[in-house]
Order: sequence, then structure tokens, then C-alpha cells
Amino acid sequence: MTNYIKYFAGLLVLLLALLAGCSADVTKESNKEVIIYPPPPDTARIQFLARFSNSLDITGERSGFMEYVAGDEDQGSPIIKPYGIIIYNGKIYICDTILGGLEIIDLNEKTFDYFQPKGFGTIKKPINVEVDDKGNLYVADAGRREVVVFDKDLNYIDSFGEPSELKPTDVVFYKNKLYVANMLNHKIEVYDADEYNHLYDLPDTNYKYEDPGFLNAPTNICIRNDYLYVSDFGAFKIKKYNLAGELVDTVGSYGRGLGQFVRPKGIAVDKENRLYVVDSGFENVQIFNEQGDLLMFFGGPYHGPGDMWLPAKVIIDYDNLKYFQDFVDEHFNLKYLIFVTNQYGPDKINVYGYVEYKK
Repeated sequence: MTNYIKYFAGLLVLLLALLAGCSADVTKESNKEVIIYPPPPDTARIQFLARFSNSLDITGERSGFMEYVAGDEDQGSPIIKPYGIIIYNGKIYICDTILGGLEIIDLNEKTFDYFQPKGFGTIKKPINVEVDDKGNLYVADAGRREVVVFDKDLNYIDSFGEPSELKPTDVVFYKNKLYVANMLNHKIEVYDADEYNHLYDLPDTNYKYEDPGFLNAPTNICIRNDYLYVSDFGAFKIKKYNLAGELVDTVGSYGRGLGQFVRPKGIAVDKENRLYVVDSGFENVQIFNEQGDLLMFFGGPYHGPGDMWLPAKVIIDYDNLKYFQDFVDEHFNLKYLIFVTNQYGPDKINVYGYVEYKK
């Protein structure tokens, strides 16, 4: 009887391995389809390049079967519920609100690791993450109600913010200052990046609730060319301030029409001052020009590759194009990368390219 069990277990292992191989081939074939936005006959501006949700998408390795008679295939390590994301020197750092830590992907070494520090560096509910010019990590932890700081080797350095007065949802490093979105006091708190001393708050403290410059619920921020952009979830707008805290402009309004928002979250601005806004209600990303006019959108409710499922964060990257160049269609030149996180669905991280047709 023992020999029969071993025989059938071996057949099961072989069958599952063959099925896994067939499945991999099908996925590879389906990924050859070029997905572009907007679709023809309009001129393509965005190409969907890649997606990943699991360590196996990065390492390409399977550890085989557990030593168990039924034979369970190793499913790898998943990205569970991502929100914030940043890429620096070929490493992708992903805030995972369920994991209570970060997933770290090294594109150069093709490794995938969980980062769940203990002790003083314990992370509870990481929402967003930033990297400074030294490689230090800043994690906006809404559960711990502090910003937690690690060095480039992931050693704990410090934490800052007053937990009783802070609910950090985003952090940005700019010109040796740290800008922290605080949903609790409707402000962007500014700290020095050396000693983490609180310097001042933005916007101007004279703004009242009924004023356009008042921040109802700041969730995500970015800074480009000395302008601070804030995704105000409570006002259904993106608000643009100068670094003195004066309101310069707003983009969008509540509604379901083009250029409007239902649940605005992550934002990013490219070198041409195009504004990217994630709307988790529409499940897409809208792009606006410097005047606040809608240019296009991409994504949409999930039906397949390129679509989104409760998207949260968008970032733009000019420095790591080489890792995704092979995915770019031969008709295009890749100008920069666009990363979007999805909190649900099979594709947790979508990678797009802003492209131009070759001349």
C-alpha cells in the first residue's frame, strides 16, 4: 500500500508540474498583446508594460512541493494590500497595510523580501513611503501615528511626530525638509530632515473651513518645482499651493463626469507639469495639463491586464527605465515609468510607460 501511495503521489507531482508549465506559457503568450491608451485612432501616450503581485513574478523560482503526501505547490510570497510605493536605485518599496510592513523588490538582484521590523522600528499601518538622497526611508504610519525612519540598510534611526496630534498619510522629502500630510489637523506639517524638528504647518493657518484653501482630508502629496500638490479627499479636489502655503489653484470637483473625482487618492506630477490623479471610485488615473484641463485617462475597472482594482497610489520615475525597456513596443520610445498600486485584484502593481512614437 505504501508503494502505491508513493506512485500516485509522484504522478500527482508530475501532473501539477506540467500544468504549471502550461499555465506559464499561456501567461507569457497573453502578455504579448500591446495595451495602449488612448486606443486608436487617437495617438497612443501610455503603454501598459508589466504587472506583479507575488515574489514568483520577480524571482521566477518555485521551491517545489512541501513534504506532504497531497503535494501542495509553493505559491510564493504575495503582495497583500499595497498602498504607497517608491522606487530608488532599482529597488521598489511597497507599503502593505495588511502585512504591517513593506515588500522590497530588488530589480537588479531579482529578489523579493518582506520588511517587518521589530522593537523601536515596529510598523503598524504603513500608508506611504519616501526615500531621501541618502537612501533613508521614511514610512508614514497611520497606525503608529508617527513617521518611522530607517537608513539605507534598513536599520531603525528614529521616529517623529506627536501621536496624539498626528495621523500621517503621506511624506515627501524636498530640499532637506520633510512634508507630512496630517489628516487629523487638516494640515501639511513640515519638519527639518536632520533632527526631525517640527518647523511649521501648511497651508496658511488663517484659512477657515469655508475657504477654498482649507484642507478637509489631505491624503496624498507631491512637490514639483516649488509647488505643493495635495489630494484633498474630503473636498474632491487637488489643491496646489506655493511653499509659503498660499493656494494657487485647484483641479477637479465632485462628480462622475470627465475631469471630476469621486475618491481622489494618489497624485504625481511629471517634468512637463502634467498632473496624474488616481481615483479609486472610477478605478483609473486621470491626467491634467498645467492649466488643469483633462488630457486623458487610463486604466478602468478590472477586466484584465492594464485595468485597475481599487487603485491607491501613482508615482512617476525617470531613473529606472532600463528594467522595463524590454516590455516597450518597438514603435515607441519610453520617456518615463508610471507605477500604480491596486489594493485588490490579481494585479497588485501595474507598470505603465509614457511613450512617444519613434520618428
